[in-house]
Amino acid sequence: MNEFRSKFLEVYSLLKSELLHDPAFEFTDDSRQWVERMLDYNVPGGKLNRGLSVIDSYKLLKQGGKLTEDEVFLASALGWCIEWLQAYFLILDDIMDNAVTRRGQPCWFRVPKLQVGMVAVNDGTMLRNHISRILKNHFKEKPYYVDLMELFNEVEFQTASGQMIDLITTLEGEKDLSKYSLPLHHRIVQYKTAYYSFYLPVACALLMAGENLENHNDVKNILIDMGTYFQVQDDYLDCFGLPDVIGKIGTDIEDFKCSWLVVKALELSDEKQKSLLHENYGKADTDCVARVKELYKALNLEGVFSEYERKSYEKLLKSIEVHPSDAVQAVLKSFLAKIYKRQK
Repeated sequence: MNEFRSKFLEVYSLLKSELLHDPAFEFTDDSRQWVERMLDYNVPGGKLNRGLSVIDSYKLLKQGGKLTEDEVFLASALGWCIEWLQAYFLILDDIMDNAVTRRGQPCWFRVPKLQVGMVAVNDGTMLRNHISRILKNHFKEKPYYVDLMELFNEVEFQTASGQMIDLITTLEGEKDLSKYSLPLHHRIVQYKTAYYSFYLPVACALLMAGENLENHNDVKNILIDMGTYFQVQDDYLDCFGLPDVIGKIGTDIEDFKCSWLVVKALELSDEKQKSLLHENYGKADTDCVARVKELYKALNLEGVFSEYERKSYEKLLKSIEVHPSDAVQAVLKSFLAKIYKRQK
């Protein structure tokens, strides 16, 4: 259990209350109730790892010094900005994927009793705008305010661009597996996941600690590599993880995703196996999915993944240990420890 979790959740309530009484807009009872419901449904429901890791990282950068109440509050507020960003991406992502469930409940645009539907598109836009309001309310007087704004803008642009590559690669009517390769997988993951999930929390903590992000490109590169490793784990768990443990039923095969597993399978297959993949991958048919999974087993992708995991861990550890700052090393090692050999 994270030592800051209860404080972090308190900060959510406070930020929510500020947003529901934002003087830039005259709320009616209906509109205020809508926004509150939308926030409670979409923002605090996940594992909160991204948000909490801002506080954890900042504490490690302070090298064991006790955090003041103000520091915990500010680090929490930045953590929540990342959770807001995540909620914004997920609402729109679910609409684009025509998804059914998220975090064990109906996707926001599918909530039946509220008849949300395409109002969710505007809700996503609202969430994105809330981030700017939170930053303005609490960081405007800080010397790193402009850097924070630019950081969030840049990471949002990178994530949306990654989502674009992912979407145009899996366009219906153009199902061509030969387009899929490790470099393409790497690009999608780097932009769609690694920047906002791994780099952004640490970058927020570095700015709070008075650091210049331009001096920390090595940290960015390590975190992007870590994000790539994390996504490969995700791709692996989508197929081989237990739904009860990971909290969802994997659908990468049916959805024709550019998954690490299919890219590796294409690399390792003979011509006969390749044609089996081409015939069965991307079809929402249980027999087709079963054939792809059988092929994955025949190619020993579980063993290939274990080897990839071992090598990635060793490589990441090596690159962390050459970093000159002990505090930064501690931050990076804590991230790596959280994800190494995870089961969900």
